Amino acid sequence: MQFVDSHCHIDFPEFHARTDAVISAMQGAGVTHALCVSVDIENFPRVLALAERFPAVYASVGVHPDHDDGVEPEVDMLVTLADHPRVVAIGETGLDFYRHPERAEAQKSRFAQHIEAARRTGKPLIIHTRSASDDTIAMMRTHRADEAGGVMHCFTETWEVARASLELGFHISFSGIVTFKSAQDLREVAARVPLDRLLIETDSPYLAPVPHRGKTNEPAFVPHVARCVAEVRGEPVERIAEATRENFFRLFRHAQA
Repeated sequence: MQFVDSHCHIDFPEFHARTDAVISAMQGAGVTHALCVSVDIENFPRVLALAERFPAVYASVGVHPDHDDGVEPEVDMLVTLADHPRVVAIGETGLDFYRHPERAEAQKSRFAQHIEAARRTGKPLIIHTRSASDDTIAMMRTHRADEAGGVMHCFTETWEVARASLELGFHISFSGIVTFKSAQDLREVAARVPLDRLLIETDSPYLAPVPHRGKTNEPAFVPHVARCVAEVRGEPVERIAEATRENFFRLFRHAQA
């Protein structure tokens, strides 16, 4: 079986001293590719350097909604930085009112910039939403995010939010959270997402799946997410691996299998 980790942060400090080992473990676990996702402009060069060094790694460019200092991205900047063959997506972007409700308007402005950049580049969006699902979906509709497409990453919302995202042409990605004992409602959502819109991820170094919960997460652990999703859907894990891999390369069409 071959898997793809559709969202990780292996540029983070937790991995600086053991990048080669992380890539080796990933490939040893049957994870052929991973998308290393940008969260700010300052560290984007490190993300891109990993994608240039390792053929199994792709990059995105964007600024996370929680990032509250440093370079504020504008559309032209994002478009320019995305003009690289190893950059396959715009993001991580979106809205997070859980940590920073006081910055709602600033986050909305930033999110709009990312949507426009995705529409101009033809590269899909990676969307983060937390305690802001209604506003996130509303902005996706208003700013025509469906013209770019993308993925609702590390999905933890209700089926209603999933359905609205699917209606806009977006994929739904599940992380190690789906394996947690407390996540029965999320597993029920995972059982309902159409197979051709399903993705899996680690969001490493966070949210390690059972049986590695509490450890530093890494791309090698994404097969555990696939096995859990397969179990709740009553499907062979081989089918989930194949479908999520195909979905990844269809969505992130600038990536090469």
